[in-house]
Amino acid sequence: MQRVYLDYNATAPLRSEARDAMIAAMEVMGNPSSVHAEGRAAKAIVEKARAQVADAMGASGADVIFTSSATEAAALALAGRSLHGAAVEHDAVGSWVDDSLPVDADGRVRVEDPSRSVLQLANSETGVMQSLPEGLALSDMTQAFGKVPVAFSWSGAQMALISAHKLGGPKGIGALVVRQGVDVPAQIKGGGQEMGRRSGTENVIGIAGFGAAAAAAQRDLETGVWSRVEEFRNILEITLEDRFKEIIFVGKGASRLPNTACFIAPGWKGETQVMQMDLAGFAVSAGSACSSGKVRASRVLTAMGYDEALASQAIRVSIGPATTEEDIARFADTWAAKYEKIRAKAA
Repeated sequence: MQRVYLDYNATAPLRSEARDAMIAAMEVMGNPSSVHAEGRAAKAIVEKARAQVADAMGASGADVIFTSSATEAAALALAGRSLHGAAVEHDAVGSWVDDSLPVDADGRVRVEDPSRSVLQLANSETGVMQSLPEGLALSDMTQAFGKVPVAFSWSGAQMALISAHKLGGPKGIGALVVRQGVDVPAQIKGGGQEMGRRSGTENVIGIAGFGAAAAAAQRDLETGVWSRVEEFRNILEITLEDRFKEIIFVGKGASRLPNTACFIAPGWKGETQVMQMDLAGFAVSAGSACSSGKVRASRVLTAMGYDEALASQAIRVSIGPATTEEDIARFADTWAAKYEKIRAKAA
């Protein structure tokens, strides 16, 4: 059975450019903090990747601080701060802020005090994108970076979180992007690496892969790859909607990521859908990968006004550049056949 991967928002397949950059970095033995030739060679890899990430982020003049993940970047940015957020934020951010910002039925968030608030650029479960207000304290750009054009310098945010593996880089490397002059006290202290904000010898291999993936993702955006992805996502939604009028497409009235379809199939538990589709050869999700193993209704969907029953009957299909129209057709046919059986039993 040939499997079809439709869970890009959880993690994207490793890009060949990232793999090649990592293999090359493995041959460099130096510590980037050392002043000899070997150390300078390692430092050059780190700084090249920092420039690649900053360029892809539209972050001219900002500091790119490498961390082990976007989750660590969130902790670095948010520890010691008292900020407002919404219930649609990823747990990596939501764990540090309150849930006081209101969310409408399409998943859009209203921010009244930007300097005291955080707001994701795109939601990992629904794909719903937000308009960032000027002076925003922090934005989680992890899902948007690499899928849509991002310009941190124009975003209005003071800080942003990103992660390599969401755009085809390696797992275990992320970054905090900070406007120069914004105070970010170190949480991991020691040798003063990463401009004194995050001590510890840099993960040269992972950083090299991050930089290469960011550059490749930028090329994809410039050549229209994600426009084709959006066409395939739309084909999937139209196909299912034509067959089942009761399906609810979450956030369809808002601007969304081009690759994300979150939909509710009344009467069919999301976790059951994921398991049955997995057995049929398709990788999909019932929500954020960081919380999908927990049996509970999505707090993102309940924040949007869906009751717990409906919120627990949703799945997310997130596709990418390697997804084909045949993959979409196979998934739609397989999913529809299984849902027909569910509906027949309930009749």
